[in-house]
Amino acid sequence: MKLKNIFLGVATAAMAMAAASCSNIDEGDRLIYVKPAEVGRAVLIEDLTGQRCSNCPDGNDIITDIIKTYGEDNVIAVGIHCGPLGLPGNSKRVGLKTDTGDEYYKYWANGTNLGQPSAIFNRKKGPSDNFNNWAAEVGLIISEKANLSVNIANAYDAKTRKLTTKVGAFGVNGTVSGKLQVWIVEDGIKAMQLMPDGSANQEYIHNHVFRAAVNGTWGEEVTVKEGETTTKQYSYEHLPETWNAENISVVAFVYNDNGVENVAKKHIVEHEEETEK
Repeated sequence: MKLKNIFLGVATAAMAMAAASCSNIDEGDRLIYVKPAEVGRAVLIEDLTGQRCSNCPDGNDIITDIIKTYGEDNVIAVGIHCGPLGLPGNSKRVGLKTDTGDEYYKYWANGTNLGQPSAIFNRKKGPSDNFNNWAAEVGLIISEKANLSVNIANAYDAKTRKLTTKVGAFGVNGTVSGKLQVWIVEDGIKAMQLMPDGSANQEYIHNHVFRAAVNGTWGEEVTVKEGETTTKQYSYEHLPETWNAENISVVAFVYNDNGVENVAKKHIVEHEEETEK
């Protein structure tokens, strides 16, 4: 019993010394900050296109090749049907031109007669209508590290056709201020397209077509701090019946005067290849 008491006394003294030593550590020195891991910068291609543009199929083929080269998670294209060569829809034809798309065209044209197709790459600079240089433009950006990452989570109700989207932006390098933009795009739309030989292809398949801006034409102000996630949630109450939900995706990106900080794309209906990732 006496030996046991000695051991108990030594243990108590050791605990007291440890507690005293901890209390002497400055509050700011108790935790070591670990900077978030670097993330790559995906490239957003805004393709200003039109169904009455005979050169646009060639531009689209080049974009398709760029995506195959770098991967669909690293290069995200959005075909914005707009401008003088865009085709409005009516009861007799499928037209993909939108009023919002025309707003983008007028902004980027800046009072000029901007050629189509023209493309903007991460909003680093103005549009390029020389599609033979587009792959090089992407190559200059693709190796950059980003200041934040973008994550998208979608919930879609097939009965009501309501889409709920949650977008998270996680800061990995400093504090970023800018705007968060959320778009709806659709793949696999069969509609007329003027071809390079002058013919009208009524069976042309249009992919990554801009359908709508969920949170306004130019998005909304957002601040993303290093090591923290800024989250926004949006609802699109009813997808039009003419839109195929299986082919619909949400594209979200943060941009500012430096260009697009990062971009992500996510189907609203989970596909098998996404389940396997």
